[in-house]
Amino acid sequence: MKHTFDTENPRKVWMGLLAKAPEGRVSQLLDTHLSRPRFTWLRAPEIGSTMVQGRAGGTGAPFNLGEVTVTRCALTLATGKVGHAYIQGRSKADAEAAALIDAMMQTAHADDVRAAVLSPLETEAMARKAHRAAKAAATKVDFFTMVRGDD
Repeated sequence: MKHTFDTENPRKVWMGLLAKAPEGRVSQLLDTHLSRPRFTWLRAPEIGSTMVQGRAGGTGAPFNLGEVTVTRCALTLATGKVGHAYIQGRSKADAEAAALIDAMMQTAHADDVRAAVLSPLETEAMARKAHRAAKAAATKVDFFTMVRGDD
């Protein structure tokens, strides 16, 4: 399975991991392994919705699939680094934790944050993906056609 840390755009990868993490997991990892730094809100957590688009067959014309609930926030650390978060769901605590991690990843503590929070999230995401693939593979049906001779 492909390692997800992209060297050209690593922030895109960690923001994706934080946004897709199960509810409560980001806060749990952050509080278990690291201390939360002091910060000020630029935008306190807000709950809203956004339109999700799909594409027929993954490549067709886009269409509106429906709305999904999201929570967003932005904060700044005492060092001046700014963290943003957009997560699916209504958890203000998870949005705060994700924004803190985003800001902390821009500091000298990035390696500690990666080891304590992002690497476990990546491992768990890969395990969930493998589980889904194995579950789908169990339902696979192989069809074959036997050639009949022409008499």
